[in-house]
Amino acid sequence: MKRRIFRKTMRRTAAVMLALSVILSLGACKSGGSGTSKETPMQSEQMPQSGAAKDNETQPAGGKEPVEVSIAAIDIYAGMSNSGEYGEEIRSRLEEICGVKMSIDWMQDADNQIPLMLAKPESMPMVIVHWNLKGNIVSAAQNGAFVNLNDYIWDSQKYPYLSQMNENVADALSVGGQLIGIPRTRIIGRNGLSYRKDWALKVGITEDPQTVEDVYDMLWKFTYEDPDGNGKDDTYGLEMTNYTGDFDIMQSWFGVGNGWAEEEGRLVPVHMQDEYMDALNWFRKIYEDGLMPSDWAVREGTTIMEATKTGECGVFVDVMDNARKIWDYFVAEDSFTPSVMNPDEPAAMQLVGPINKKTTATAGYNGFLTISATTCDTPEKIEAALTMIDRFSTNEARLLMEYGLEGIHWETDAEGNLVDLDIENSELSVGYKGLETMEPRLPDYGVLTDPMPVMTEREVKQSEVYKKNEECAVFNPATSYLLNSTTYSDVGAMLDEWITQARSQYICGEIDEAGLRAVWDKWYQNGGGQIIEEVNEQYLANK
Repeated sequence: MKRRIFRKTMRRTAAVMLALSVILSLGACKSGGSGTSKETPMQSEQMPQSGAAKDNETQPAGGKEPVEVSIAAIDIYAGMSNSGEYGEEIRSRLEEICGVKMSIDWMQDADNQIPLMLAKPESMPMVIVHWNLKGNIVSAAQNGAFVNLNDYIWDSQKYPYLSQMNENVADALSVGGQLIGIPRTRIIGRNGLSYRKDWALKVGITEDPQTVEDVYDMLWKFTYEDPDGNGKDDTYGLEMTNYTGDFDIMQSWFGVGNGWAEEEGRLVPVHMQDEYMDALNWFRKIYEDGLMPSDWAVREGTTIMEATKTGECGVFVDVMDNARKIWDYFVAEDSFTPSVMNPDEPAAMQLVGPINKKTTATAGYNGFLTISATTCDTPEKIEAALTMIDRFSTNEARLLMEYGLEGIHWETDAEGNLVDLDIENSELSVGYKGLETMEPRLPDYGVLTDPMPVMTEREVKQSEVYKKNEECAVFNPATSYLLNSTTYSDVGAMLDEWITQARSQYICGEIDEAGLRAVWDKWYQNGGGQIIEEVNEQYLANK
């Protein structure tokens, strides 16, 4: 795609400039034994092995007065964000780290306040934090309201954190080929499969499932071979509720895309893939074979995890953190669940992740930050805003924004682990609460602070699976294009619901394949075909 080529060019340019600076510095060393370097703080940064950049120096270059950056941030603490006795001190320290003066307007009604800001671009805050990429933001972007970040952030010397943004996430935050948002990153590889490890051992399964056939075998044995050892026919293999996102995850095991997929150079909704029918036939088989609860379609999605917690089901397909919470439940003193293999030990969940080396990716972000093209109207202002956001991801800034001041809000124990001192003191924690809503947490959400709170065995395993999942997670390639589709904006939610309902009806045998395809035809005739055209007009323009 054109913008990907641009990003690679920017990175190559930065690499060349870095090489030149090394050559010049070597030359300077040879010509003057006691001479000192004139490098700026940004030029002298090193990248540690973890891939995260070393914390930047905190003062503006050249001793200049720091630029004042106006920020519209979302207040999720009812007017208490970054307040209290230590609020000003924390903000002042953060300004020192970022080399700017921060003027923060805390929005308590962002859904109504942001549209008013967009309507007056000449007075728009330089940086705005958004939850969702909505139609009014897309329209504003099309009218040039925001800085095209592709022109700046891929320079790894200037922006060592921003330049590591995941390109699939960048694509999702682009409008008309222009990157308008810096993501508040979230775990990409969050979805996958997990199972009761003690049940598996009970029925003779000693290895994690790798294929769809392995999963079917586990589901069968968990249903019909008495995995809990109570002599009753009271278990199922797969936990399912009327939250059907789990089907989306399992579809990926068959090669189905995530919402949309590329087929022969064009983007199509996944129900138009041959593999989609393969997946639905498999779902229908496990339903007919009794390997999932027969009443799954009327079980509320809010009860997800309950059937696995209570020992009714043994395979859980959802986000890995929910699987880990089930494991936590088994281990907790007040809900201790004995292993069927050894009643003195707790039951355990085995976190697997992908099957057939596939799972679905999340959006990879929850909210994003934009830079105003009207109020950031000079290169100096753009650089100040971007440098500030880049430095929000430094370890020093993150400790402030997530935990507060050392010695007041947190300390370290003898092993060097971070210990919160204000967990039960909301009056103290308001000093830094809210600041985390501005954090990009780049290069990715899984990078931890140093020091950090001690992690349980279960949390460590969850983090390991997150990374494994990310390597094979399938993104939705149409995300940003759908936002620019007029027809999808008008009828997309309704059409999506038709497809979802027809899938459930087919799985339960309420309609046959002819009935399923009739719904697909109805979808196409009532706007689906036009959505495909609108999506591909944008997609092909960016290739």
